[in-house]
Amino acid sequence: MARRLIRIKILRRVGEHNRISVNMTVTTVDAELARKLEPRAPRPDLRLEAVRQLNLAGVDAGVICAPVLPEITDRPRDLEALVKAASEAGAKHVFANPLFLKPCSAAVFLPFLEENFPELVELYRTRYADRAFLPKGYGQRLSQLMAALRQKYGIGKQQEGIRRRMQAWNEQMELF
Repeated sequence: MARRLIRIKILRRVGEHNRISVNMTVTTVDAELARKLEPRAPRPDLRLEAVRQLNLAGVDAGVICAPVLPEITDRPRDLEALVKAASEAGAKHVFANPLFLKPCSAAVFLPFLEENFPELVELYRTRYADRAFLPKGYGQRLSQLMAALRQKYGIGKQQEGIRRRMQAWNEQMELF
């Protein structure tokens, strides 16, 4: 607890003279699925609580849902549950990026699929056979869904003005 408070104090100090934002990865709010996907990572509820605590302390924090796994974490109801939980945690933003599977990652990921989701192995082999990224349409559908969910749960409204102001800045700022 003491270390967390010290980190928050440091982030707040940096934020006095700079625009900072913390991103927390949350791939799913389903704790059982999260344990399977990321066995050594903190539970989703703990990550979302960290987002809440950072925002309460005045440090902008949000959620990145990545990687989004086809047929595992990409169902609209599951993404909606994640965006709703992020909103309830006070997330300032939430984004999602689909899985990209380069050969070195596939060498580890496909055996994981075989063990945990054997019914999806052939689908993944086919989808990623000759490319690391899914077709552009998949990413566009995911982006559209996330935009609609952000709007539904009111995430990012206050960020628009900040984003426009930040685009106007083109000089390096002082850290302290």
